Amino acid sequence: MRPRTKKVRESLIAGTWYPGQPDKLRETIKGFLSNIESQPLEGELVGLVAPHAGYVYSGQVAAYAYKQLEYKSLNSAFDLAIVIAPLHKMPLGEFATVQATHYKTPLGLVPLDARAVDMLDAKIGLYRAPFDNEHSLEIQLPFLQVLLDEFKLLPVMMGSQTLSSSQKLAGALAEILGERSALLVASTDLSHFYPYERAVQIDQETLKYIDNFDPAGLAGALQTQKAEACGGGPVVATLLTARALGANRARVLKYANSGDVTGDRSSVVGYAAGIISRERV
Repeated sequence: MRPRTKKVRESLIAGTWYPGQPDKLRETIKGFLSNIESQPLEGELVGLVAPHAGYVYSGQVAAYAYKQLEYKSLNSAFDLAIVIAPLHKMPLGEFATVQATHYKTPLGLVPLDARAVDMLDAKIGLYRAPFDNEHSLEIQLPFLQVLLDEFKLLPVMMGSQTLSSSQKLAGALAEILGERSALLVASTDLSHFYPYERAVQIDQETLKYIDNFDPAGLAGALQTQKAEACGGGPVVATLLTARALGANRARVLKYANSGDVTGDRSSVVGYAAGIISRERV
């Protein structure tokens, strides 16, 4: 097989959504991590739930999930990260990925796992976008670059966030991952633009399904709008995949919203960090 020509998906949000200078970006992420008191959890880490707003708003919350990668008891030397993110604007079909061999951030290049992409494509059909403007996937990468040594990426963007699509994606991922040491990452923010107290109420309804490891319940609550999450489909798909891979515990580690950062509580966006793990019963 002839080697693929290198094609880089350039960063569209460096310097705006997160720092554009490598040293500043690394320092920012390490600063977020250092603000968290060590709390290694039992079991084997399978997946993370992390927000995808600009780092000034949600970076500290995201760090609560990524902090777990510092602990050897939960870090299985992951060599593959599967980041599942929503499509906010571009209509790229049910499932999409990038038509590239690498993502670029100020911290360097993140190589895609071409074989994993091809295998997933064969099972569910991935639209390979020659261009995308999706921030929710890229914004997870600098955290992974700081906390993992060497890894490859399987990026998936969901244009459809129905339970059926989530089940299709989860079933395919569980089949192709097998015994690989893979980390699942669900990229999501929570409710948008409610007053502070109402946002907290809605977000707690959403988060209880993660704490209860109840992907079907979450999907139903999202459909009836009892719960809200712009990356609800990625969360459901990640929970389903993790369960198929043997995970038996999920928990929310941190919740906050933009009002906690800016002080403006009139209209806020919710953020949460969570982990999914395989624990001894």
